[in-house]
Amino acid sequence: MPNSSDIVDVVAGEPGSKSDITMFRENRDNFDQKQSFKGDLGYIGEDLIDTQIKKPRNKELTTKQKTSNKEFSSKRVFVEHRIRSVKIFRVVQDRFRLNPKKYEQVILTICGLVRLRIGSLILPVEIYPMPSG
Repeated sequence: MPNSSDIVDVVAGEPGSKSDITMFRENRDNFDQKQSFKGDLGYIGEDLIDTQIKKPRNKELTTKQKTSNKEFSSKRVFVEHRIRSVKIFRVVQDRFRLNPKKYEQVILTICGLVRLRIGSLILPVEIYPMPSG
């Protein structure tokens, strides 16, 4: 979401290494063809994903290109900060040592904790007390 105000989609991943662009290409039919995305330099070559301008080999970017990249980065930095918030829990980057069937549940729980921390998790207005006795 704009300004990283919420986490709207989570892909828990699959066993083994797979690049983000490969996962996007496998799931691109699930998105509207008119929808566009912002991505990092790993997504260069995808028509649905806007990326920064990459510096050509043995050349420099023009001032206009550098300005464009700074504007692009200023909009994407919020997403990178939210990714960092999830990675703090280290489940994403370390080897998962629990039952592999629980991985998605753990990731979704972490995303829920991050959403709670940033204030986008909607909790019930009334909290019912537990019956005593």
